[in-house]
Amino acid sequence: MELNLSKPICFFDLETTGTDITKDRIVEISILKVFPNGNKESKTWLVNPEMKIPDQVIAVHGISNEKVANEPTFKELAKQVYSMIKDCDLGGYNSDRFDIPLLAEEMLRAEVDFDMKNTVAVDVQTIFHKMEQRTLSAAYKFYCGKSLEDAHSAAADTNATYEVLKSQLDRYDELENNIKSLSAFTKRRNTADFAGFIAFNKDGEEVFTFGKHKGKKVDDILDTEPGYFGWVMNADFPLYTKKVLTGIKLRKLSTKL
Repeated sequence: MELNLSKPICFFDLETTGTDITKDRIVEISILKVFPNGNKESKTWLVNPEMKIPDQVIAVHGISNEKVANEPTFKELAKQVYSMIKDCDLGGYNSDRFDIPLLAEEMLRAEVDFDMKNTVAVDVQTIFHKMEQRTLSAAYKFYCGKSLEDAHSAAADTNATYEVLKSQLDRYDELENNIKSLSAFTKRRNTADFAGFIAFNKDGEEVFTFGKHKGKKVDDILDTEPGYFGWVMNADFPLYTKKVLTGIKLRKLSTKL
């Protein structure tokens, strides 16, 4: 089944130096852009992460320090990447918990104002886990009847993710062929930031999910303990979390004017 699209969707996959969203860097990014008329375009970049890739990580994706030594940095590529995904929805495998948060960090470090306000995301892994509980290679075999060659290469994983989602739509009648509906189905939790430090309560208000103010409304804490904002901004939180918190503070200030 082909995807029912109202605007383009970009399936993407990252290979990285590790799994720490705030500290690790991209070494390869692959994007498959699918248009509502069915046309596709794809692009893969190797990226110099400006840090050493650990040996145990190289053993997984096969991208060595020597291979990326003369490649552009993400800051040099950021505008090209953003141009390809701008005004598109996003799709990936484990993308909600890892790829999108890490991409956001890299974009913000490169001074590109990456935002998800008008974008929805479909995490194909969540559909798979809710339905079958497997890995991407197993998902590809299960849904598409094929073996995933070159697993852990960004291009192979990206195309496999796209094919798996189409096969999932064929298999499960209860899945609506609509990106917003699929995004809602794959959403694990209702958070304001990617890392989940700020969530929405049942009334749609932002609340902290950690520390001494866990469960308390962000608006209230900014009023009663204004220094907490500065502590978060200077602590080791993801840049996107800081961006969201800053947006809430600016919203409060504008309502007082």
